[in-house]
Parts: sequence; C-alpha cells; structure tokens
Amino acid sequence: MILVALAIVASTVVGVAAERRWGAQALVTTKWIVRVLLWTVLPFVAFVTINRLDLGGGVGGGLVLAWIVALVVGLLAWLAARAMDLPAPSTGALIVSTIVANTGYLGIPLCAALLGSDAIGPAVAYDVLVNTLLFLTVGFAIGAGMGTKAGETARDRIRSFVVRNPPMLAVILALVLPHDLAPDVLHDVVELLVFVILPVGFFIVGVTLSSETEEGAATFPPPMTRPVAVSIGLRLVLAPALMFGLSALTFDVPDAYIVEAGMATGVNALVVGHAYGLDLRLTSASVAWTTALVVAGAVVVALV
Repeated sequence: MILVALAIVASTVVGVAAERRWGAQALVTTKWIVRVLLWTVLPFVAFVTINRLDLGGGVGGGLVLAWIVALVVGLLAWLAARAMDLPAPSTGALIVSTIVANTGYLGIPLCAALLGSDAIGPAVAYDVLVNTLLFLTVGFAIGAGMGTKAGETARDRIRSFVVRNPPMLAVILALVLPHDLAPDVLHDVVELLVFVILPVGFFIVGVTLSSETEEGAATFPPPMTRPVAVSIGLRLVLAPALMFGLSALTFDVPDAYIVEAGMATGVNALVVGHAYGLDLRLTSASVAWTTALVVAGAVVVALV
C-alpha cells in the first residue's frame, strides 16, 4: 500500500514538473496519452476482464446495493450542481467525479491491506461489475450529454456516446463471445497494464492541475472549491455510509464492498472529461483531493 502511495505522489509530481517545464507540449502529450488509453488499453482491459469473469457464482445482492448507492450519490451531485448553478460541463464533471471511483488499482490493494487476502475476490467483483460498468455506461453517457465536444443535438450526443466509447463496445463483445475466450497470458498482460495505468493516470492529473493558472500562479495543490468539497463529501463520506446503512437494513455485504464504496475518484473520470469536454479542473481536483485523503488514511492504518 505504501508503494502504491509513493507511485501516486511521484507520478503527480512528475506531471506537474513536466507541465511547468514544457507547457503546451506537455498538454499535447497528455491528450495523446488519453486517446491511446481510450482506443487501445481500456478496450483491451475491459474485454479480457469481462470475458474471463465468472458471472454465476459470486455476484451477490451487495452489488445491487452498490449500484443503488452510486446512482443515489450521482443524483445528489446533480442536485448540488443545480443549487450552485454550475454550467453543464462542470455539472457533468461533478457527477462523473462522484460516481467513478478508483476501486481497481487503489481499492483492491487497500482492501487486501485492511481486510486480508480474502477480501480481494469481493473487491475485484465490485470493481468490475459496479465501477467499471458505471464508468463505461453512466459515466460516458453523462459526458456525452453535458460535454462541450459531444455535439449540439440529441442525435449528435447519442452518436458521440457510441462512437467515443470503444471500451463499452469491447464489453459487449466480451459478453457475446464464448466465456473465457481470452487465454491466461492476456490476463497476465491486463494485470500488468492495470499497474501501468496508475502512474500514467496521475501523471495526467499532475499536468492538468499545473496547467490551470490564475494570474500566472499554478493552482497546485488545487483549491478547495465548493464543487470539490461536495465531491469529497459524496464520494468519501456519504457513499460508504449509504452502503453501510443499506446493508444494515437488508443483508450483510462483504466488508470490501463498504471500503470500495468509499474509494477516491478514479483517474478514468479524466478520460471521460477529455473525450467529451467536461470541466477538467474540477475533475482533476476531485481526483487529487480524494486520493490524497484516502492514501493518507491508508498509510496511517498500514503504519499502525
């Protein structure tokens, strides 16, 4: 867990340093990296992961509760954005930052560190069947509906959702084609790619945050604005509290589900933001602050 924390910090610092050293060229490089992730890496990871997943055994009703929690906090994010009179790109960024969590390369190691190796299975199920599918469906739909790059008409935005969502097409293929079509070697490659995405994602966070300037001063660390505070409250406080409460009212869920429900905003939220033109400052700040809080708490627990 400490190694994960160090990788996050180092990658973000490198991103900030790159933007301050190379400026516009760093931003161009970041956009190119996002395109590569969107059109190659993420579809490959989605296909292999879904195709190899056993959907019959360990799904559990807790995953239904997880979807309910995610949709509730997403709705509350939309209501909060309306109350703050945010423009559509910022509203979309707040919703996506609230529902898309880092349940994979942060949540799974954290569950293992806090709860033991038995928590890895439930954590993986949560990551794939809740967060990944939320990211590919609701996350991309919000981006297509509220972004500045998705077109003007409803038809344009629907077409943008389909055309700019190659990972979702990969998921459909994974469900249609025979189960376990991907060999073990591809699964090993996916595990490697997941750990590569972590530093790459936070490099993008660092570049994006450093590029946001006000009167010549780089806004890093990002300011604690009202939308960012709302994102933190919904993602790190309300979501796990709702999961715990719903579990108490219905049936027990694995402890890993509660931990995963309170994970930091995922770097994949930036993929949606770049693809569709959402508020990148808000998204990056949400990723940075929620990750810093979760990692700090995890490091304290690991040291204790």
